[in-house]
Amino acid sequence: MAMQLEHTEVPGLLVLRMPVHRDTRGWFQEAWQREKMTALGLPDFGPVQHNVSHNAVRGSTRGIHAEPWDKLVTVVHGAVFGAWVDLREGETFGATFTTEIAPGTAVFVPRGVGNSYQALTDGAVYSYLVNAHWRPDLTYTALALDDPTAAIDWPIPLSQAEISPKDQANPTLEGVTPFARRRPLILGGSGQIGSALRALLPDALAPTRAELDLTDRAAVAALALGEHDLVINAAAMTAVDAAESDEGRRLAWRLNAELPTQLARRAASERFTLVHYSTDYVFDGQTEVHDEDEALAPLSVYGQSKAAGDLAVTLAPRHYLLRTAWVVGDGANFVRTMARLADEGGTPAVVDDQHGRISLASEIAAATLHLVERSASFGTYNVTQAGEPLTWAGVAREVFALRGRSREGVTGISTQEYGAPAPRPRHSTLSLDRLRQTGFQPVDQVEALRRYVASGLAPGDAHAPATDSGV
Repeated sequence: MAMQLEHTEVPGLLVLRMPVHRDTRGWFQEAWQREKMTALGLPDFGPVQHNVSHNAVRGSTRGIHAEPWDKLVTVVHGAVFGAWVDLREGETFGATFTTEIAPGTAVFVPRGVGNSYQALTDGAVYSYLVNAHWRPDLTYTALALDDPTAAIDWPIPLSQAEISPKDQANPTLEGVTPFARRRPLILGGSGQIGSALRALLPDALAPTRAELDLTDRAAVAALALGEHDLVINAAAMTAVDAAESDEGRRLAWRLNAELPTQLARRAASERFTLVHYSTDYVFDGQTEVHDEDEALAPLSVYGQSKAAGDLAVTLAPRHYLLRTAWVVGDGANFVRTMARLADEGGTPAVVDDQHGRISLASEIAAATLHLVERSASFGTYNVTQAGEPLTWAGVAREVFALRGRSREGVTGISTQEYGAPAPRPRHSTLSLDRLRQTGFQPVDQVEALRRYVASGLAPGDAHAPATDSGV
């Protein structure tokens, strides 16, 4: 059989089914195979220590301990009954999952989930990889093996089991202080994507520009990033034309290239997951549809700085690089500008030879959480709305129609006629196949426009120029 990954009702607790190769000499299995397992969606958790627990007699029972590290559990000899209780603060506190572990089965246990097992055979050998070093002075959140809320159906009654005095003294669930979750960190939380992320992650830390100057290398270096499991970088210099100036070029390279490089280096050493957002501007636009593996060929200073940041982020072991285009969220943006012009009786001239799809910031944020919460394989994913590509003028015409104006009110012009300082990719449509394979289905862009325009845009609430925007 092929290696398989199964999700459980405890978030992040994963079961691996692995082939066991047997012959007259015995058996063999790949207890840790980073490439295969992470491709299935197992977190690339960076183990640093291997522990082995030998259980002399059937009925030996250990736990329930919520330890401050992630672990991958296998059984080398015999079989055990494993039981896990979510002791992390949150809605799933107290959720329980059980299964039998023998050669051919492994379980990934995230930090803060209570881990316990009962030997089903004499001489059972329980083996586990962890991503932090064990110390004798560590204390763990623990739960009684016979807790009535967890109600674990132990195969061997606890009255007949071998249990340590320490585990016999563990508290019931009502007496447990929940294991504190590490709050996500959002950088650039005031932007369109950052605002949408904050709406979905209300407990996240999101320092304001006044609290944290991301252009200051020393301020970023002083951040305690290791206190977070998830760092989301939604900060960027997105003024495409301004980036062509001397001052704009320096700012673009600082925020779009140097900042993600700093974060990627820290992610590698401190083992947090890094999320970073990229753009269609890393391509030259010659290909009609861009997939995640297309070679980078940026045309502008903005695109070049973003491409440099992309390359840096891919060196972080645990990263999600989300490439998007034509972002529409809170605040001034192209769609709001077109809605205002439609309401005011305007007749804008809009570029009609650049092709792509819009990306609602809310959709980008939802896709981000989907990838993180489903432990999707790390790597690059395109995230935009679905459906047939439109030009900028085509988007404007849809907005005009939604505001009760004729589509004829929008005049199409060429990129050359528009005369922007920075070159634009002609084709910005991104392939969504890889994202869809994770189970996320983006909304069609015309439907997304309808929802966005119907969500409460007021006349005169946007004052951005009638132009395109970067990410």
